[in-house]
Amino acid sequence: MNHKERMLAGLPFKPWEDGLSEERMACQQRLARYNTLPPEDRTAASALLREILGDMGETARIVPPFYCDYGKNIRVGENFFANFHLTVLDSAPVVIGKNAQIAPNVSIYTAGHPLHPDTRATGMEYGLPVTVGDNVWLGGNVVLCPGVTIGDNVVIGAGSVVTRDIPSWTVAAGNPCRVLRSITEEDRAF
Repeated sequence: MNHKERMLAGLPFKPWEDGLSEERMACQQRLARYNTLPPEDRTAASALLREILGDMGETARIVPPFYCDYGKNIRVGENFFANFHLTVLDSAPVVIGKNAQIAPNVSIYTAGHPLHPDTRATGMEYGLPVTVGDNVWLGGNVVLCPGVTIGDNVVIGAGSVVTRDIPSWTVAAGNPCRVLRSITEEDRAF
């Protein structure tokens, strides 16, 4: 396997081998254009975002600036919205469902590095997929760590660091993030 294949298979890889540096550079060039488009040019922004992402719903929108490594490993559903400063390190798949709302300064990390310093010094890294379900709201400054899955209909409180899976129909917050309670019919009242 080459290093790109290793990356996509979730195995340790060297991020400067087998065209990966060039893919990141191409993505950075598209992001530079996207992040400097006039705010009224929604048509051009949507078209350029389609070039950056692997897949997106018709009404998906990301408010610039937006940062990612490859882009093509990111898939977002219909009616997706992300506010300023979304950062996605996508060396593994990032899949976000429909009707997701992302507040400012959210970071989604699939990338990880070896724990032992000798191994880490080799430059090897790995990626674990991140999945976010439908109808999820991530508050400002939330961090999703490699390998986590957020269920459907979840609210993650601002400033949370999600290090493990969060089940559907819950409110979770904290560092590390933990489930605080279930979402119930009583929550329909504004």
